[in-house]
Amino acid sequence: MAASINMSEPNGTAVSEAMIERLVHTFYGRVRQDDLIGPIFNAKVADWDDHLAKLCAFWSSVILRSGRYDGRPLRPHLMLPLEGRHFDRWLDLFERMALDVLPRDAALLFIDRARRIADSFEMSIGTQRGEIRPPRHQARRLPA
Repeated sequence: MAASINMSEPNGTAVSEAMIERLVHTFYGRVRQDDLIGPIFNAKVADWDDHLAKLCAFWSSVILRSGRYDGRPLRPHLMLPLEGRHFDRWLDLFERMALDVLPRDAALLFIDRARRIADSFEMSIGTQRGEIRPPRHQARRLPA
């Protein structure tokens, strides 16, 4: 995997594939042990090495616009018994982890994208269930 720095945003926030890999692996290590969302992930993911590689490719495509991921991430999530509290926990863990393992500018970039993804997934799952769910994650406060 390339460790070169790529400029991902017009403001010059530098993110590398190595940073993405560190964040994804560290974060999902914590997710797997979480009492609320760990059981959901652990029940559905049979091969964590393969899943982590896909997640790294996904975040590379989201942040670096690398085109490494060509899947459809929403579809598998539509099949899960996810509720608002699951998205809240996922974001709580993700945001703390991003701020812990990345430079602040890079962490804020990931956090912004994660919040948008959480809103999109949560609204789509609501629509699938005949519910109207407004976006609610963009206004979250950053973890202390």
